[in-house]
Amino acid sequence: MLEDSLSGLVFIAAILAVWRVTHLAVVEDGPFEVFVKLRRVASAMKLERLAACFYCASVWIALAVALFITREWRALVLFVPAFSGGAILLERATTRETSPMWVEEEKETT
Repeated sequence: MLEDSLSGLVFIAAILAVWRVTHLAVVEDGPFEVFVKLRRVASAMKLERLAACFYCASVWIALAVALFITREWRALVLFVPAFSGGAILLERATTRETSPMWVEEEKETT
C-alpha cells in the first residue's frame, strides 16, 4: 500500500541522496575530473541540458532513487517529484547564486 511504502526517515534520506548525487553530477568535478569528462560526453551527445541543469538531472536521479525504494506506479508518481523538489529546495538553500540553474545559448543569426 502507498501509505506503508515510505517512512519519514527513508523519505528524508532519499531527498538527501537525490541532492547529493545530482550536485555531484552537475556541479562538482569529482575525483580525477570524472564528472567533468562525463559532462563533456553528455554535451557531445546533445544532452548538455541534462548534464548542466540541476533541475533536469534531479528528476532522473529522483526516478532512480524512487525505483530503488518501490516499483508501485502510484508511489513512483508521488515520490519522483517529491524527491526532485526536495533536492531543488536544498540546492536553493545551499547556493548563493541568484542566476538560473542553466544557461541558454544564444542562436547566431546570419
